[in-house]
Amino acid sequence: MEPKLIFLGTGGDIFTVGKQQLGSGGIILRVDDVQFHIDPGPGALGACRLAGINPRENTAVFVTHNHLNHCNDVNAVLDAMTTSGNDVTGVVVGNKTAVIGNEETMPAITNFHKKCVERVIMLEPGQKVGINDVEVGAISARHTDHQTIGLKFYTSKFVLTYTSDTGYDEAAVHDYKDSDILILNVVLPSGVKSDTQLNTDDAVKIINQVKPKMAIITHFGIKMVNADIINEAREIQKQTLVHTVAAKDGMILNPITHSAAYK
Repeated sequence: MEPKLIFLGTGGDIFTVGKQQLGSGGIILRVDDVQFHIDPGPGALGACRLAGINPRENTAVFVTHNHLNHCNDVNAVLDAMTTSGNDVTGVVVGNKTAVIGNEETMPAITNFHKKCVERVIMLEPGQKVGINDVEVGAISARHTDHQTIGLKFYTSKFVLTYTSDTGYDEAAVHDYKDSDILILNVVLPSGVKSDTQLNTDDAVKIINQVKPKMAIITHFGIKMVNADIINEAREIQKQTLVHTVAAKDGMILNPITHSAAYK
C-alpha cells in the first residue's frame, strides 16, 4: 500500500463547516497496509467517495474529541466499514468523551456501533496502542473539550503527529518532538489569539521547537480564510525555514516522498 495522506476536509469552525465552505470529512492516513480515518466530521462518506476511499478498507477510526466537526459522522463511517455490524471488524479509538461521554454530553460513538468493531479503545494523554505495525500515542491538548487528545503515529517509514484542536501547550509541544510530519489545526491567522485554538503565531512557535521535515496546516476558520491561508503558510515557512503546506480539500500527498524532497 503506497503511503498517502488524504485531506477529506479542511474546515475548522462553524462558519466554514456550517456552510461547507470547506469540507469536514477528516483525514485518511494509509501506511504499512493499514488505513486510518481520523476525525470524521460532517460529510465524511461523501468526501470518501470523491477521493476514491473505500471505508470498508479502514483498519481503525479515530476521534480526538466530542465536537461535531470531528465526530459527527463516526457512526456512519463505522456502519459503512462493518456493513452495519454484519462484518465485525476493525477498531475505533476515541478520547474519553467520544467513548463514554460526560455529565454535559452523550458519547459520540453509539452502543450499537461499539459492537460493530472488534475493539473499542479509549485513550488519554500518555497512553499508547498498537494497531497492526503502527503504534499510536495520545498527546495532551488544551481545548474546550477538556479530554481532547492529539495523536502521534509511529510507522515503519515516518513519525506523524496530529495536534487536533488545541491552544498552545508546552507539554504537548514536548510530545510533538521527533516528528517527521506535523499536522497542525491552525484555526486562526496571525494576531488573532485564543487559549483553545492555534493561530499562525502559535504554529511558528511550535514548528521552531519541533523542527519536523514537513509541517501541514489545516482546520481553517473563517478569519483564517479571510486572511489568506496561502500567505499565512508562507509566513510560517519564512519564519521557521520548515517546508509548510496549506492543506486543501481533497489534497493527496505521499508523506515520504513529499517530506524527503524538502529534508
